[in-house]
Amino acid sequence: MIEVKNLWYSYSSSDSDKAINGIDLTIKDHEWVAILGHNGSGKSTFSKLLVGLLAPTNGEILYDGVKLTEKTVDDIRRKVGIVFQNPDNQFVGVNVKYDVAFGLENRMIPREEMQELILKWTKEVGMSEYLDREPNTLSGGQKQRVAIAGILALNCDTIILDEATSMLDPDGVKDITNLIVSLKENYHKTIITITHDLDLAKLADRVVVLKEGKVIADDKPEVVFREKNILRSSNLDMPFDMRIYDTVVNDQELCKNKRLEEALWEYHLKK
Repeated sequence: MIEVKNLWYSYSSSDSDKAINGIDLTIKDHEWVAILGHNGSGKSTFSKLLVGLLAPTNGEILYDGVKLTEKTVDDIRRKVGIVFQNPDNQFVGVNVKYDVAFGLENRMIPREEMQELILKWTKEVGMSEYLDREPNTLSGGQKQRVAIAGILALNCDTIILDEATSMLDPDGVKDITNLIVSLKENYHKTIITITHDLDLAKLADRVVVLKEGKVIADDKPEVVFREKNILRSSNLDMPFDMRIYDTVVNDQELCKNKRLEEALWEYHLKK
């Protein structure tokens, strides 16, 4: 379990320049939480705080009761992995095989075990046929899948994806979205997606909306997405299928057709 208690962070000494403003948040094991917010909302700063890339100005973050500090950060990073927005900035190997091996080598995993882990997790993310491929021959979605394979090989309990689909084409977004769903359902990972994509966020167990470094909504997607004023104030919009549903329930004639309303809601839940 991850506990965030009265978390504050500022990039300067100015009180008016707080990027994170007193966040209190608990994320349960095996839960998928989508952190939503537009540019400047504090969501990427929050992700960096969660993995110890930034140290909070005030407050604390605890993993299973252990406070994240300079002394504990290495041990905690054995449990938590992060995939960043730009896949080119996180590819560290000369090819897929060596990129996945990088973290394993740092942990001094025996060579035979390392090879087994590389094959297992590249196969799981659909990249086992690309082991000798160089980074510049891969698509953005493929690079993100390699990054996720590296985290899975390290057996991280929690995976944070910081805008990991924002630079991908529609096919890449679909591939990574399906992979996230698989990690949650088949491997029971704790998933934190940092995003402004509501179509991705609606698949999560829970949605947290940040604005100016504060939590302004925290609930199930179907509840948060009905709060139109909150979404609009955060420069967010409802997913397309929910906009259709909202149009129907607010139209005096269409809302009389209960079968249509129920069918649209079923469609939304299955999407």
